[in-house]
Amino acid sequence: MKIICIGRNYVNHIQELQNERPTEPVIFMKPDSAVLLKQHPFVIPEFSNQIHHEIEVIVRINKVGKYIDAKFAHKYYDEISVGIDFTARDVQDQLKAKGLPWEKAKSFDGSAVIGEFLPKSQFISMENITFELTNNNKTVQKGNTSHMLWKIDELISFVSQYFTLKIGDIIFTGTPEGVAAVKPDDVLEGFLEGNKLFRIQIK
Repeated sequence: MKIICIGRNYVNHIQELQNERPTEPVIFMKPDSAVLLKQHPFVIPEFSNQIHHEIEVIVRINKVGKYIDAKFAHKYYDEISVGIDFTARDVQDQLKAKGLPWEKAKSFDGSAVIGEFLPKSQFISMENITFELTNNNKTVQKGNTSHMLWKIDELISFVSQYFTLKIGDIIFTGTPEGVAAVKPDDVLEGFLEGNKLFRIQIK
């Protein structure tokens, strides 16, 4: 199982972090050790003072694929959820300033929250799904897949040009604006079309 993440896929988030708008999807990866275990809190790591939450729509691959045409990409997943790409923003800024890879800031243990999956058949369209993150019952991020620069099927097609997709692989599809630092005692809850799919306590 591998976790493939897409960066800079929402214009307002690109502007929020004053990043350059990409001409193709930005890809980075997390190891399976990044998955936060079910019922476990997220413990802020000692190496960062600025861990940001980034809620994202995620999909789980259900068949092996390589060089997938975008028009067939919908056949390669049948479940959808939301997750968090926890990011050590201070570490990432230091790495970006030096032109270095982001792994230390993005791929550390516990940095990937994976919510409960729902069948995509219960949604009318993958291109118009609202999702939301609350922190202590207050909405802090809200997005809609219609605002993606690259839609889910386009991402699957693009990623498969470089990596063979296998059953169980997870794709994080990018975060909207509203990212912010977490602190101890925060409680994060993720929603997809009103369905609560995860609850994470910060320590």
